Amino acid sequence: MKRLTWPSWLPIDPYLLLLLGTVGLAAVLPARGTAADVTGVASTVAIGFLFFLYGARLSTREALDGLRHWRLHLTVLACTFVVFPLLGIAARALVPVLLTQPLYQGLLFLTLVPSTIQSSIAFTSLARGNVPAAICAGSFSSLVGIVLTPLLAAALLGGGAGGFSPDSLVQIVLQLLVPFLAGQVLRRWIGDFVARHRKVLGLVDRGSILLVVYTAFSEGMARGVWHRVSPARLAGLLAVEAVLLAVMLALTWYGGRALRFGREDRIALQFAGSKKSLASGLPMASVLFGAHASLAVLPLMLFHQMQLMVCAVIARRRARDPEVGDTASPGPAAAAASAAGTGTPPR
Repeated sequence: MKRLTWPSWLPIDPYLLLLLGTVGLAAVLPARGTAADVTGVASTVAIGFLFFLYGARLSTREALDGLRHWRLHLTVLACTFVVFPLLGIAARALVPVLLTQPLYQGLLFLTLVPSTIQSSIAFTSLARGNVPAAICAGSFSSLVGIVLTPLLAAALLGGGAGGFSPDSLVQIVLQLLVPFLAGQVLRRWIGDFVARHRKVLGLVDRGSILLVVYTAFSEGMARGVWHRVSPARLAGLLAVEAVLLAVMLALTWYGGRALRFGREDRIALQFAGSKKSLASGLPMASVLFGAHASLAVLPLMLFHQMQLMVCAVIARRRARDPEVGDTASPGPAAAAASAAGTGTPPR
């Protein structure tokens, strides 16, 4: 018998189907009472363990080796934490014409989270781009995002983020940053174990995220937040996100040309600079938004699937491009090529 695999021509992330199934389960059988207390505690523990694994996987030394290609990495960081948030702030003008205030809060939060790692690497490789640069860019974005995303949320969302308050920064430190740093410190002793069991621990990652989603959407159902979202508002959100993605894809590609990056570097810039991490964003939203997390993560979940579908098409087209000479020589990030086998958190 042939082994069943996900059709490569179907541009839908199977994990997103699990996420949607989890949302459906929370809608039909939301956790209430004691069950809600248990899932809440389990979700808190799962988030801490998730970021502990992120810290244990991420090789700081290999990431630092890529600093020699600093222009590209700074450009990716600028796209992720400057250009994206500026576009999110500009989208405020669409309230209440296309977006409700809660949906806008979620859209703005989407623009603040770090870039992806694994999918950026996969698409960069498929398009024959600078894979080591994509590895380092994603790693830097994750490291910076642990600190910068909560700070940007505090500055741009403030008290309007549902349950967000200055105390949430303390929660971020205790629930996300401390486990991450603990993983970095212990990586010397447990890094090999984590690398050997990356597939099993990857299932733990994904299971933890599903638990976070179930807890957030269960609480949202209990509070009736979904009565605020109409099909017309969802359609408006999708249209806004499509424009946001198109703008970022164009800016990263043509901006890379203006900055005289070579073709391989421009590919890495486009895929790392135009994408947002679902795996990092979901736990952060759970901590920052509390009872309002279900609406806050909806824009991120939709954008995640949209970016995968669009970038898959772009990567296949780039792979068919004829070999041409670069207008600028590729950077020396190849020193980090060995990072490809270290195992990075799923994004």
